[in-house]
Parts: sequence; structure tokens; C-alpha cells
Amino acid sequence: MNNIKCLNPNCLADNPAKNKFCQKCGTKLLLRERYRAISLIGQGGFSKTFLAIDEDKPSNPYCVIKQFFPQTQDEETRSKASKLFKQEADRLEALGSHPQIPALFAYFSQEGRKYLIQEYINGQNLAQELAEIGPFNEQKIRQLLIDLLSVLEFIHNEQVLHRDIKPENIIRRQDDNQLVLVDFGAAKYVTQTSLKVTGTLIGSTEYVAPEQIRGKPTFASDLYSLGVTCIHLLTEINPLYLYDINEEKWVWRQYLFNNPISDELGNVLDKLIQNAPRKRFQSASEVIQKIMYPNLETQINWIPPAVKIPGKIQNIPYEYQILHELLILGDWQAAERETYSIMVQVANREQEGWLSTQEIAHFPCIHLKMLDQLWVKYSNGRFGFTVQKEIYVAMGGDRNYNPELWEAFCQRVGWLKGEDWVFDKDIIYDITAPPGHLPAFVRLRASSLLIKGPVSRLMICEL
Repeated sequence: MNNIKCLNPNCLADNPAKNKFCQKCGTKLLLRERYRAISLIGQGGFSKTFLAIDEDKPSNPYCVIKQFFPQTQDEETRSKASKLFKQEADRLEALGSHPQIPALFAYFSQEGRKYLIQEYINGQNLAQELAEIGPFNEQKIRQLLIDLLSVLEFIHNEQVLHRDIKPENIIRRQDDNQLVLVDFGAAKYVTQTSLKVTGTLIGSTEYVAPEQIRGKPTFASDLYSLGVTCIHLLTEINPLYLYDINEEKWVWRQYLFNNPISDELGNVLDKLIQNAPRKRFQSASEVIQKIMYPNLETQINWIPPAVKIPGKIQNIPYEYQILHELLILGDWQAAERETYSIMVQVANREQEGWLSTQEIAHFPCIHLKMLDQLWVKYSNGRFGFTVQKEIYVAMGGDRNYNPELWEAFCQRVGWLKGEDWVFDKDIIYDITAPPGHLPAFVRLRASSLLIKGPVSRLMICEL
């Protein structure tokens, strides 16, 4: 069994695991009688981070203890740091439902010190990966962008800026090879008013956007930092050396030694790291669309304006738990099957195994709302019945069937390619699918099911 480390900042002695008090300084060792620190894994200007074990659970899983420990004696700075520490806990609580953001387990004070306990992500951060295997190639950068942009879209939809995106804060989780965004210590909740107010400079110098240096970060500032992270991973050169101060331009292509990338990706990176925020991509969805559909001339909004992403969904019925878990995992295909299965059960059509137009037209509002809320929330507003409805309405549709408009809508959401309907094998069960593409089972009965069914029913149910 591992030893237990004393959390007194002036001691940090190792103790036998059975000890309840530090044998050197007498400090109580277990936090909340359950969290046992075993090693110091990180230290910054305002906190220490420890790998720990949760002894309250049978499997004794690892977790992370973050201890507020400002190393400054300046009272104003300490006060700001304390506020940021509390804000990190708030942000993790609000955002931790996303599978690529560590979950918050607890936030509390013990013996006059503040702590937060969060999920342990087992894996290397990208700075460690870069040092071990060398520069990333184009394929890895593309995958990194797709993985991280969906996380940024999620946190930006929640009105949160990360403000410290860099290789050290991106961990490749060992279990599933998924990238996880960590360290929300600098994260900030923003409003339209706060975006106009000059704040404190926060972030790592090599990756921070010019407007963030001036204390006025925007959502595009996170995109800038992600772009700089990418050119660092491509070149293995400190970003400070990739910018020519005299010419006032990035020269990162000069450092691509035996690591060519396409003009297509290069142009995306160049736009991400423009000095002027207005010249950059303005949203994560815009970047993903450019990567996935580079020749698409007409931009398709990620989230239709009228679709509101729900916050925490309370009291999810037992019947929806499987769907809830599938959507959290992003298993869109299984989630679609489970959604249809739930609808069949609710309509008492299990024996037939399918729904008629009549059953959908009279489907209970309370169940339709729950299904739709789950889809909208965990797709970050990309999928769901209300997304489909708002796209159709924005195109000029209403409850009256218009065959030409219907076909245009199906082309828009990816159910119709040319004159051919998309079959099951061609459905895109991926977050990069066109907005409104899922749930796609509604396409099977075409206009009679969608327009006279869910869309009509959504209007009646006032979704």
C-alpha cells in the first residue's frame, strides 16, 4: 500500500499508510476522512496538486487533490488567487459532465486550507508526448483540432473562456486515447458586459492572444491559443521563436523539417493565429466546418439561434438512463436506436416494433421534451428534434407540407444526396455530421413523419 503524504505545505513528509496524523508535524492526513494524498505531481504560483486515492470507494480509485497555496504575501494578489480557485471549482462543477473535461468531486476547506478534488486523468499531456515522440504530423493535428474544438464549443456555449490552452493542459487519456482539456484555474465566466471590461492578464505567454495580454480576451482568444499549440506541436519550437517581430508575422512554416502539411490545413492554422481577433475564426464550429468541409461556400450555423441548450437536466427518469449514458459517451448510433426504442415503448407499440404517423402526432409532450433535451444538451445544440425544427422553420417551413422545401431541408441536414435518400450505412454517427442530421430515424418516413410528426408535435408541445 502506498504511503500517505502530509498536506501541510511546510512539511510534506511521507507517512505509513495506516497513520491518521503526520508523524513529523501532527497534521491530520486524510481529507474528509477519505482522500489520501500519495505524491506531489504539480506546483504553480497559487496551488499544489497531488495524486491521491479515494478510500471511500471499494476500488480505491485515483483522484487529484488541488490545494490552494499562494506563494505571495501580497494581500490583493492572494485575494484574487482565492477567488480564481473558487471559480475553478465552479467551472468544473458546471462543465464536468463533458467526457473530455475532468469531473469535480468535492470543494471544501480543512484546517484553514482550501481544496478541490477532481477526476484523475491517466495519461501524458501533449508536451510530454511531444518530448517523447517528436513533432506531430498533419493527421494528428487534424484529429487534435476536431477533438478539442468540440470541447471549446461546449465551454463557449456555457459562456466560459478557458484562457490557458497549451500542450501541458491537454492530456491524452490512456484508456481511450481521447484528448481531455484540464486546468480550469484561469477559466472565466463571461457576459456581454464583461467582454468589454479590461481584466487581469492570465495565461501562458507563449500561447496567449494579443487581446488577452491587454486584459480583453474573447472566445476567439481560446482559438488563437489552440492554433499556437498546433504550430508548436508541428515544429517542436517554442512559439516565441515562430513569430518574426520585425516583420510582424508568423514564420512557423520555415521550421517544418521533413514534416510537410497541406495548404488547406496551413490556411486554417494561419487564420487561427491572426493577431487581429476579427480576422480569426469566430467560433469553434466554424473551424470544424472548414476542416471537414473545406469547399463548402455557404456556412451552416452549428446551433440554430432559437435552440437553447439546457443546463443540468434534473430528475432523469430510470427509463432514460441508458440513453443519457450513451449520449454522454457520444455513441450517437446506439443513442438513436435507444431513442426509437423508448418512443416505441411509450406509445405501447412494442409488439409492432415501429411507430405510425398517428402515434407520433399524439406522442406525449413530457417524453418528447425529455428526449429532445438530452439530445440537444449532449450534442452541444447540434442534434435533436428542436434543432431540426428550427432549421426547417428558418428555411421558411411551417406545418403545411411543401415538397420542394422538404427536399431542400433534407439536403441541408444530409438525409438526401442529389436525388438519392441516405440509407442506414450512410448515416453519419459523428459530432461533425451536419446540424440536425440526428436523430436520423425520422427520415425513414420522410415528410409524413417529420413535418406532420415531431416538428408539428414540437410546436404543439411548445418546445
